[in-house]
Amino acid sequence: MLANILIQNFEAGGPIMWPILIAGLVAVAVVGERLFWWWRESRRRDPQTLEKLFASLEAGDFKEASRLSKGSTDPIVRMIWHGMNHYHSSLQGALAVAAGAELQKAGRFIGVMDTLVTLAPLLGLLGTVSGIFRTFIALGTESVEGAMGSITGGIGEALIATMCGLAIAIFALIPFNYFTRKVAQLHFELESAATNVEVMVSSAKQRGHETQMFRRED
Repeated sequence: MLANILIQNFEAGGPIMWPILIAGLVAVAVVGERLFWWWRESRRRDPQTLEKLFASLEAGDFKEASRLSKGSTDPIVRMIWHGMNHYHSSLQGALAVAAGAELQKAGRFIGVMDTLVTLAPLLGLLGTVSGIFRTFIALGTESVEGAMGSITGGIGEALIATMCGLAIAIFALIPFNYFTRKVAQLHFELESAATNVEVMVSSAKQRGHETQMFRRED
């Protein structure tokens, strides 16, 4: 019964309902994929290893830091591991590249949701214009009484298309804002961790240099 009602309303919305349907399916698929991805990433976070990693870096034990970070699924620890492989040459560049890779994975499909938020209401508006145009065509070719069915059909087409377009936009807008905030939060965490690593490595190298100088003086 419900399926029949949905099919009837879909057909009453006119041809524009097909691209609206595609937009809705894309929105559901993208939101579902991103929800699963962020849920999986939340389970991969490892603050205890990160704390031990910072302790090793602060002590200047780079080998231990590399050992702790190797094979981790935490995005911040992964970034630090890539940096540890290049701390002799370009630590800052390695951290930036690794952080960019993590942010690229986190921001996947954000542009698609942004497009859907704008596109869906425009498709609904196109359906509205199409329905109203159909109504005026019916009024121009038939009498008001004879065109009553075409008039109600055109108005129904306009309302259904508009409603579906707005529903898809609202459905995509809330997750879009949520995921954008999550990406911004991850960006801040990666940037803060990278700055801490650079400071700790620089301090450890400086202490090692000073120790060598003292040994030479002795």
